[in-house]
Amino acid sequence: MAQWQASDWLARVPTITHHQLVPAGQRLVVVAPHPDDEVLGCAGILAGMKGRETDVLMIAVTDGEASHPQSHHWTPTRLRRERPLESTRALARMGLDVTALDWQRLGLPDSGVAGQEGLLIERLAALIRPQDRVITTWRFDGHCDHEATGRATASAVARQRACLIEAPVWAWHWARPDDARIPWARAHKYLLDPQVLAQKRQAIAAHVSQVSPPAVLSRETLERLMQPFELVFL
Repeated sequence: MAQWQASDWLARVPTITHHQLVPAGQRLVVVAPHPDDEVLGCAGILAGMKGRETDVLMIAVTDGEASHPQSHHWTPTRLRRERPLESTRALARMGLDVTALDWQRLGLPDSGVAGQEGLLIERLAALIRPQDRVITTWRFDGHCDHEATGRATASAVARQRACLIEAPVWAWHWARPDDARIPWARAHKYLLDPQVLAQKRQAIAAHVSQVSPPAVLSRETLERLMQPFELVFL
């Protein structure tokens, strides 16, 4: 984390305001491969929609049922039930009126989104409207579901003439601070004030299935994601 904060490349990334990302009167659509990706990638941006919750569409591509293979505690059935509830609790901790949000669960197979990519494009194209601001995981994020979701979302956005915003999640774990594979020319930083950053930490903690032992999201993983900004590619 300290290496990233000292990165000259990151320091040169311009900042962007919430109004620039989601202008008044436009809808924010968040396409998350798994319940928790919306918090990891753009909780702060979502927090900026407080008071505009009816302009938010939350789409969970999968229910995240494959996060604990062979676990007798976190079985696929339990995860399919609990992980969407964790997302609701997490966004409530960001100060949002979760009852006013539009939630859509597509139920595609966790770890198998690439095999359903064509179907996903059609499902997303039916939900996305022209001029929507659509945030999803980066197409080269390093996780099969994140990349398939990113590709499908990009195709649906292009078809509907909406605006694509990509957010790295797993890239924070494999990339270097000076990594040429990161599309720095398209990067912008959305700054998080200390209160929002603290809320984001509490929102991540609401994903009990992912942070409780045996944790999918380790302390080191979370610290990389808890930068005082959210990085997006436009």
